[in-house]
Amino acid sequence: MGRETGVLNTPGSGWGRLAADVAGSIPVAEIDGVWVFRSIRHETREFGTAIISRVDGERRRIYTARFVHTLKGRERGQFASTLEEVGSGPVETLDQLVAGVRKRMDDEMPEPVAPEVWFSGVLAAAQAADGTPRGG
Repeated sequence: MGRETGVLNTPGSGWGRLAADVAGSIPVAEIDGVWVFRSIRHETREFGTAIISRVDGERRRIYTARFVHTLKGRERGQFASTLEEVGSGPVETLDQLVAGVRKRMDDEMPEPVAPEVWFSGVLAAAQAADGTPRGG
């Protein structure tokens, strides 16, 4: 990836835990796009936001997934995530939907990450648990 985002999804990382939470809420096989904003560390916590694109039948659904991960202090290791559907439209409207989400967030351009890369830790853990290859 071009810039340093921390999206390596190493076990225990905020991004890896967010990917696992998203995979528990949305079928991974329906996710066709992931974009991440640079994570922000402030004092003892790390904050991260991703945009998720899901093809659900003939509709495209756009979600924002966010996490807060406490890195230091007495509450070290605490993790919270949210997943919110923020838009939907015909499947072919991906660019307009993502641009609308980015504009509302008033933030930098997010970096695209291939879904199979973003969810690689989740899929590997599922495969190791039952010995069956996973694709979603």
